[in-house]
Amino acid sequence: MLTSDDIKTAAQSLDQAERSRQQIGLLSLAYPGMALDEAYAIQRAWVGLKQAAGRRIIGHKIGLTSRAMQQALNIATPDSGVLFDDMLFEDAGEVPTNRFIATRIEAELAFVLKRDLAGENCTIFDVMNATDYVVPALEILDTRILRADPATGKARIIVDTVADNAANAGIVIGGRPMKPDALDLRWVGAIVSKNAAVEETGLAAGVLNNPASGIVWLLRRLAMQEGKGLKAGEIVLSGSFIRPIEARKGDTIHADYGPMGSVSCRFV
Repeated sequence: MLTSDDIKTAAQSLDQAERSRQQIGLLSLAYPGMALDEAYAIQRAWVGLKQAAGRRIIGHKIGLTSRAMQQALNIATPDSGVLFDDMLFEDAGEVPTNRFIATRIEAELAFVLKRDLAGENCTIFDVMNATDYVVPALEILDTRILRADPATGKARIIVDTVADNAANAGIVIGGRPMKPDALDLRWVGAIVSKNAAVEETGLAAGVLNNPASGIVWLLRRLAMQEGKGLKAGEIVLSGSFIRPIEARKGDTIHADYGPMGSVSCRFV
C-alpha cells in the first residue's frame, strides 16, 4: 500500500512534469501493485496542488468509455479527471503547444449542469433533468507520464492514467448548445478533420451506449469513493467516441457535429 508520503511525492512529480514539460516514468513501475483508489488519491493530491496555486475547478472529464479503448487497455471501467479554468480554450481559437508535451485530440459531448447532482443511485433521467444544455467539445489530451517504459517496454496502465488526471490537459467547446431532450444523444455524430483531411468519425452511442451513462458512472464513483457529487454550472466531458488524434504545432482540428454545429482549434 502507498503511504501518504508516497502519494504526496507522486503528486509533486506529476506537477513538476507538467510545469517542466518533462515526462516522468511509470508510476505503476515505481509503485508495483498500486490500486485504483490509490491512483485517485494521487490525482486528488495533485488537484490540491493546482488549487493551492490558484487554479479553479470548472468540471470533470470521463475517459475510457468506449468498448474499443477498454479492450485495448484490458480494463473494464472508465476513468475520470478534473477540469480547471485555465484548460478552457475558445472555439476556433489558438492553443499554445508550448504548454503541453504530446498533445492528442478527442471529440465528445460536454454536459453543462443547471443544478447540483449527487448520489450513487442517480439515473440517466436524473442526469438529463439536471443538464442545462449539451454542446460539442474537443478534449485536449496530454500525458505527464511516459506511454511506455524505455527499458522494459512496459506500457502505461490505468493507474498511471488516473493518477495523471486521466490525461486531461484542455477543452474547447463550441457549436450549437442544445437541450438534452432535443435530440437522441446516442445518434449524435462527429466528422473530425486534421488540416482538412478527415481523420475520424463516430457516434456518441460509443460512449456506454449513451453519453449520459458516463455521467451516471461518474456520479456513482464520486459518491462511493469521495462522498461528493457534481455542482451546478460545472462542465462534464462525457467521453470520446473517436480514437485520439495526434496534434502538433501548425495543426488545425475541426469537428463537424451536423445539426449541433462545429468546434475547432489551431495549435500554434
